[in-house]
Amino acid sequence: MSSPSVDASVVEVPLLVAGVPQRSTTNRWSTVHNPSTGKPLARVPLCSTAEINKVVEVAAAALPAWAETPAVERARVMFRFRELMQGKLGELAALVTREHGKTPAEARAEMQRGIEMVEFACGIPSLLMGQSLENIATNVDSETSRHPVGVCVGITPFNFPSMVPLWMFPVAIACGNTFILKPSEKVPLSSMRLGELLHEAGLPPGVFNVAHGDKEAVDALLHHPLVRAVSFVGSTGVAKYIYTTGTANGKRVQSAGGAKNHVIIMPDADLDQAVRALQASAFGCAGERCMAGSIAVPIGRIADDLVEGLCKVGRSMKVGPTDGSLGNAAGEVDMGPLITREHRDRVAGYLDVARDEGADVALDGRSFDLPGDGFLLGPSVVDRVKPTMRLAREEIFGPVLSVMRTDDLEAALALGRQCEYGNGACIFTRSGWAARQFKRHFNAGMIGVNVGVPAPMAWFPFTGWNKSFFGDLHIQGTEGVQFYTQQKMTLTRWFQSADESHVDPIWKTKAGG
Repeated sequence: MSSPSVDASVVEVPLLVAGVPQRSTTNRWSTVHNPSTGKPLARVPLCSTAEINKVVEVAAAALPAWAETPAVERARVMFRFRELMQGKLGELAALVTREHGKTPAEARAEMQRGIEMVEFACGIPSLLMGQSLENIATNVDSETSRHPVGVCVGITPFNFPSMVPLWMFPVAIACGNTFILKPSEKVPLSSMRLGELLHEAGLPPGVFNVAHGDKEAVDALLHHPLVRAVSFVGSTGVAKYIYTTGTANGKRVQSAGGAKNHVIIMPDADLDQAVRALQASAFGCAGERCMAGSIAVPIGRIADDLVEGLCKVGRSMKVGPTDGSLGNAAGEVDMGPLITREHRDRVAGYLDVARDEGADVALDGRSFDLPGDGFLLGPSVVDRVKPTMRLAREEIFGPVLSVMRTDDLEAALALGRQCEYGNGACIFTRSGWAARQFKRHFNAGMIGVNVGVPAPMAWFPFTGWNKSFFGDLHIQGTEGVQFYTQQKMTLTRWFQSADESHVDPIWKTKAGG
């Protein structure tokens, strides 16, 4: 889209290339809105293929020197980056709130989880250690070492403007790669600020770059021969496209997609704990996260009380602007806006779909008294959803919680087997047997037992299954290190004298024979 006339108060977002802000030469721009007010906040360039190619060339030129920089020195950059982020946590969180709409508490939590990824990357000297074995054959030693893969790319979504990029580039850079971040054009400001701090921490020019754009920019990155690895988080349709296109062009790809996460509530569960956890899981971050609990599965007699409790806490939530734009204290708001007006309307439309398909809209988020012109929608609870309904099958990505009643645990596990996604699932129970059955048999890669959002911390991988992930090595943890490095194996044999046997000690054959 283009912006022929621009308010002078609207910020123009530059690229970050070789450590320097650079104005785009494109004639295509997109508007960034403050979701709390609905007003334009910035305009971001939609880069051309030619611009993207130049950024890749800069990253490739910086690669040899950075790859040869000792791992300890690379780690020291991460230590300094972590200290800068921690010192400016309030500023960074406020920027997330401004461009995304998270509550201040949610934004601070996002930043803290991102900082944990930097802390993980600070340990890169230990994480890069290889294996060795002396005398694997007679007088032969074997060892492995890890090396950077090259120019890496991160393509990130709007829902976590700082945390998801931080899943990627600290580890990639600490491993000795150079990196190009293509953030969502809806939330480019946080990525730019992180880039500034990274260079303030002493990162050499060209090692980290930020380029903006839409599908043209993404395709340019996916097809560029100098790009070696691509990390993506977003919807399943795009995740599959990124994976198939990237791998077809010879790149290693980790591509995380959408989700439909089930939360099982056993009859013996602590009802208040389950309700509060579901409230946070389904309505936290306005439901705009791939680990949101979007389907509650009460088993047996607990269902009526659960729905009643969910509607009660939902009605009590204060929904409004998160930036203080109406003079309210931002900390008083329990849930903020969705990212755009179009997305808000799309999510609200599922409530009409629910009624049309025969479900019971027990709590309608459109009935809330919502102040201002932001992209607000209250929490919704839809009861008696059936497996064939769209609310059971499609990722809504908003504050709409579907309730699917079942008679027993096996029926709940069957619902999981029918789901094409496989990010996360949770169970609330006092029964160790039920928890163990659920943990072993539910069709998802991240499991929570009496935990509402089973998202792993930095030291463990983000292990989505099925159509929630395309690739082999997941984001985060040691799998992330493996993704951003390639192994080299070396066999070494030294001769004490020319009289030593010419028989190869591994193949047991004579040289020249």
